[in-house]
Amino acid sequence: MAKTIVVKQIGSPIRRPADQRATLIGLGLNKMHKTRELEDTPSVRGMVRKISHMVEIIEERD
Repeated sequence: MAKTIVVKQIGSPIRRPADQRATLIGLGLNKMHKTRELEDTPSVRGMVRKISHMVEIIEERD
């Protein structure tokens, strides 16, 4: 089974560049305090790193 990470949105996309808002939507986040369980791949990690000021990784699962 693939590794997954649980990501939570902690920041608002208001007054942020359009590419950061699009990255949030790409991760499936669009409202404050929403969480998503995502597959732990390099592309997802890169997206999380790009908007690290707006999201936090809550948990890493095997």
